Amino acid sequence: MAEKLIQACGVIGFWPANAVGDDVELFTDDSRSTRRATLHFLRQQMRKPSGQFNHCLADYVAPQTQLDGRHGSPLQDHIGGFAVTAGIGADEVAAKFKADHDDYNAIMLKALADRLAEAFAEYAHKLAREAWGFGRNENLAAEDLFRERYRGIRPAAGYPACPDHAEKRTLFDLLEAEKNCGIKLTESFAMHPGASVSGLYFSHPEAKYFGVGKIARDQVKDYASRTGLSVTEIEKRLAPNLGYEP
Repeated sequence: MAEKLIQACGVIGFWPANAVGDDVELFTDDSRSTRRATLHFLRQQMRKPSGQFNHCLADYVAPQTQLDGRHGSPLQDHIGGFAVTAGIGADEVAAKFKADHDDYNAIMLKALADRLAEAFAEYAHKLAREAWGFGRNENLAAEDLFRERYRGIRPAAGYPACPDHAEKRTLFDLLEAEKNCGIKLTESFAMHPGASVSGLYFSHPEAKYFGVGKIARDQVKDYASRTGLSVTEIEKRLAPNLGYEP
């Protein structure tokens, strides 16, 4: 910090949203007359005990068909998103350490940047909950934050609840992440700088983390139809989640 070797930067966004099946449609404004983007999600398909249901992230956003009785219009729900980094300059400084045969400091710098990025993601989520309104009176201790004893979740594309890394592209376009905080996506949807974190904000009081797990061919075909891609391409992108041999 004293030598200003690395820099942190981030962006948060909120958009009017409603669920349509297992997708979530985002709109340009609260009139919800113009769709801005669509987020695509997957649903668990494992067999569960009676009384339990198979989760999908779209379940945590008010459905478009659920009307507000006062106005006869969809419930005014929103979804949030973020991209943060603590690694601006880290690769360049690490390269200088390596050039000086100082592998220890090169490794430590990258490890520290990764930890700072995770801390930044936690802080940004706190700011998001406060902006949403329900987080202003949390009064949570550090231990409560570590154990995620707050309302809402921040799942990331490529992780168990949303295993398709390609969904990052939609989020980055919405946030204009490269312009606003200097984070780029590679062709394989990896983030650069590497010490970066991104994801979505869900505010539903019952939202929780889960893993989609293995999915069947019927859902792969449905997902391909929703994303406008071929079944073959989706099978490649979701290979670790396939419950069958393509």
